[in-house]
Amino acid sequence: MKNKSNRRSFLKKVGAVGATAAAVPVSFAEVTEDNKHLKKELYSPKQQHGTKRTYNGSYHGAYNNRIAFPIGGMGTGMFCMEGTGAISHMSIRHRPDLFNEPSMFAAISIKGLEKGAKVLEGPVPDWKKFGQRGAGNGMGGNTYGLPRFNDATFKASFPFGIMQLKDEDIPLEIKVTGWNPFIPNDPDNSSLPVGGFEYTFKNTSNQALEGTFSYNSKNFLTVNGGTNSINSLKNGFVLSEKGTDDNPALKADFAIACDEPGAVIDYCWFRGGWWDPLTMIWDTIKSGEIKQVDPVEKDAPGASIYVPFKVGPGQEKIIRVLMAWYVPDSDLRYGNDEASRNNTECDPASGCCSSPSDKGLDPNDKDFDGDNYKPWYSSKFKNAEEVIQYLETNYDDLFKRSMAFNESFFASTLPDEVVEAVAANLTILKSPTVMRQYDGRLWNYEGCGDNWGCCHGSCTHVWNYAQAIPHLFPSMERSLRYTEFCESQSMEGHQTFRAFLPIRPADHGFYSAADGQLGGIMKVYREWRINGDMEWLKKMYPMVKASMDYCIETWDPRDHGVLEEPHHNTYDIEFWGPNGMCTSFYLGALLAITEMGNALNENVSKYKKLHKKGRKFMEEELYDGEYFYQKVQVEGLNAANPIEASQKSMGGHYSDEARALLEKEGPKYQYGKGCISDGVLGVWIARMCGLEDPVDEEKVKSHLNAVYKYNLKHDLTDHVNPQRPTYAMGDEGGLLLCSWPKGDQPSLPFVYSNEVWTGIEYQVASHLMLSGLVDEGLDIVRTCRDRYDGRVRNPFNEYECGSWYARALASYGLMQGLTGLCYDAVDKTLYIDSKIGDFISFISTNSGFGTVQLKGEEISVKMEEGNISINKVLISGEEGKLI
Repeated sequence: MKNKSNRRSFLKKVGAVGATAAAVPVSFAEVTEDNKHLKKELYSPKQQHGTKRTYNGSYHGAYNNRIAFPIGGMGTGMFCMEGTGAISHMSIRHRPDLFNEPSMFAAISIKGLEKGAKVLEGPVPDWKKFGQRGAGNGMGGNTYGLPRFNDATFKASFPFGIMQLKDEDIPLEIKVTGWNPFIPNDPDNSSLPVGGFEYTFKNTSNQALEGTFSYNSKNFLTVNGGTNSINSLKNGFVLSEKGTDDNPALKADFAIACDEPGAVIDYCWFRGGWWDPLTMIWDTIKSGEIKQVDPVEKDAPGASIYVPFKVGPGQEKIIRVLMAWYVPDSDLRYGNDEASRNNTECDPASGCCSSPSDKGLDPNDKDFDGDNYKPWYSSKFKNAEEVIQYLETNYDDLFKRSMAFNESFFASTLPDEVVEAVAANLTILKSPTVMRQYDGRLWNYEGCGDNWGCCHGSCTHVWNYAQAIPHLFPSMERSLRYTEFCESQSMEGHQTFRAFLPIRPADHGFYSAADGQLGGIMKVYREWRINGDMEWLKKMYPMVKASMDYCIETWDPRDHGVLEEPHHNTYDIEFWGPNGMCTSFYLGALLAITEMGNALNENVSKYKKLHKKGRKFMEEELYDGEYFYQKVQVEGLNAANPIEASQKSMGGHYSDEARALLEKEGPKYQYGKGCISDGVLGVWIARMCGLEDPVDEEKVKSHLNAVYKYNLKHDLTDHVNPQRPTYAMGDEGGLLLCSWPKGDQPSLPFVYSNEVWTGIEYQVASHLMLSGLVDEGLDIVRTCRDRYDGRVRNPFNEYECGSWYARALASYGLMQGLTGLCYDAVDKTLYIDSKIGDFISFISTNSGFGTVQLKGEEISVKMEEGNISINKVLISGEEGKLI
C-alpha cells in the first residue's frame, strides 16, 4: 500500500476520541505561533462526555444515536456510515432509499480470545429496536444480534468519517475511516460512485495477535422477478442484479474489494431457508476459518472477503476495503412534453429553449437524447469493475487530494459552530438530492423523501440559498445557469423554475418564481466574477436581459421599481403587492444587470432608473422604522382577482369560508405587517454574489436585528405550529420564518410561516455577521446546531421538505459573513471585511483552493491546489499588504 504512513498520520489527527474541535490540523504548516498551544488541546483524548457536546467535536454516548454520514460522489447516490459503524441509507438506484439498511458488515476474529469474534460496529442504538419498519417482527435476518464492540465514538472531518471502537474483550485500538473523493474544482473525481474504508488495528497488548478480518455482504440488490448473481473480482466480489423484463433499469452492480494480496473470497454463502446463510457465515467468522468458495451461476445469498493478519505488540495494521457501484439506467423522467410542444411561448428555432451547446456555452456537452435520466458516470465507465479499478489505481492520489482539501478547510480559526455547520451540510452534495446527468450537468431535487426525490427540477427559489457549489465546483454551478437560461427560458423570458429531466425544453404553463428568476440574474453576475470570463458573459447577457425584461413587464408593468403584481415565491404561494422580501431580489437583480451591462457597454439606463425608484420606495414605503414589511395590494393591478387567480395557484383555491376572509382581510397567504426572516433575502443574495447593498445598509441592519429580536426562540414549548412542527419543537430553539410583534397577523398567513428552516437560519445568521452583528448570528447558528447534535436528529442531515435539504447549503455563506472573504477573478482582487479580527479561513476559487490568513493589515495566501492571481487586496475598502 502506497503512502500508508501519510494516511496513518492523518487518521491519528482526525480520529482521536477526545477531539473537541478541528480548527487547526496538526500538520498545517501555516499555523501561527499563537495557535500552536491549541494542538494538544484540540486533539487531546480528554473528550468531554458531559451534558453538552463541543461543536465540531466527537459524538459519543447519547450523541452517537442518530449519526449517518453520507458516502458517495456528486450525482451517484450514496450510502451512510453510521456513528456505530453500520451501513445504512443504501440509495444507489437514482432515488433515495433511506430505510435501506443492507446486511453488510466487517468483522474480526482474534485467535486465542474467548470473545475475540465481533462485528466491527458499536452497540445498536435503542431507537432501532422498536417502532421501526420490520421491528414488530423482530428484524429477522439482519446483523443486530451478532456480537459487537461495547463502545463507539464518531468524529466527522469532511469528507472523512472516523469511528473508534473499544471493548475490554479485545486488546486492540480500532479506527474505521470511511470516505470518498471530494476535491474542489475537480467535479469528475468528486462524482465517482465509490467509497473507501480503512480499518486500523493497533495492538495494545504485550503479545502478538493473530486473527482474521472479513468483509461480508448479502446480495442486497436482488429484486422480485429479477436475476441475481455474485461475480468474481480480483480480491473481491461483485453483487449483481440484471433487473426485470418490466423494469430493466433495476439492473445494478456493487463491487467490494480489498487491497490485501492474501485475501480469500467466499462467493457463495450457505444456501438454505430461514436465516441459514447468516447463521452459517457467523459460525465461519467465529471459528476463524478462512473459507474459499467458487462463484455459482445465480442466487448466491451473500459473499465474504477474508484477510488473515498478524500484528505485533504496539504495532498496527491497516486493511483497506474499496466499494464501487454501477447503475447505468433509470426510469426517471420529469416534465410535461405535450405541454412543452404546444407552448406558443417557446420556439427553439428562434434560439429560446435550446441547449447550452447550441449557444456555445458548454464545451463538455455530450450528445444524449434518451428518454430517461442516465448518470454522468455511465458516460465514463462501462461497468462496476472499471470503476473500482479506477479507484484502486488512483486511490492514493485521490486520498491525498481529498486530505489537502480537508486540511485546508479545517485549518480555519473561525468559530467551531460555524465550521461544523458548513462541513456538516457539505454532505448534501453526496446525497441523492444532487444528481448529475449523462452530459455532466447538475440536476437536483430540493431534498430526499424516504424513497423518492422530493420536489424536483433544481428548483430556482430553493437553490438560490445554496452557496457552496459556486465556489467549490464553479463549472457545476454554471451548468445550473445554463439550464435556467436555455432550456427553461421561453422566448419572452419566462423561466420555469422546475427543470425537466432529462434536461430539455420546458413548458411555461405555470408561474415563474419571482425570487428564483431574479436570484438567477444575480447569480449570473456571481458566476462571471468567479470565472472572470468576459466571453462567457457576452453569450449569457442576451438571455439575462430577456429574463430581466420579462420580470419588469410581469411584476412591475407600471415601472414603479417594486414588485406589485402577484408573484410566486419559495413559500409556494403568491405575494400580492410590494414587499421587502421579493422587492429586495428585484433591486439586487437590477443592480446586477446594470453592472453586467456596463461591462459590455450596453444601455442600462432603464435598469438604473428602476433601481433608484425601487430603492426609494422600499426604504420609505415598505419600512416601518424597524423592519421591512408588505403592503398587500389587490386593486389597480393587471392580475385577475385573487379568487380567479387562485385557480392556477398551489393549494390556494377559495372555499366559501376563505371568500369571507378575503372580504375581511384580503388574499390568503400574505405576511402584511409581519417581521419575516427572509425580509431582505435579496440583499443577502446580492452580497453573496459580490454586489453592493441594493438597499440602505443601516435599514437592512435594523431589519436583521428585529428578526433576531422577534423570531429567534430558545424554547418553542408554547409556540403554535399547525404546519410541519418536527423541524423544531418543544423545548428546542429555532428561528421562526415570521412573527407579528406589532399585531395584524392574518388569519391565514403564508404557508410555512410558523416553521423553522435551517437554510433561513443560516442566511439570517450570515447576513447578521455581514452587518457586524456577530454574536447574534452565532446565537442562531448554535441554536440550529443544538437541534442536530446526534441525540434526536442526524447532524449530517438537516431536513426541510425532505432530508439533506438544499437550502441548508446557505451555511457556506457563514464564512463570508464573518470574514468578508471574496475573490473577484475579473479584477483579480481579494476582498476582506473581517468582523472577527485576525483569522485563517478556507478559500476556493475557479482556479484552486487553499487558505487565507489575515494578521493586522497583512494577508497571506497558501494554495493547496491550483493557483490564484491577485493584483490587489482590499481590507474593509482599504488597500492591504499581500505577503
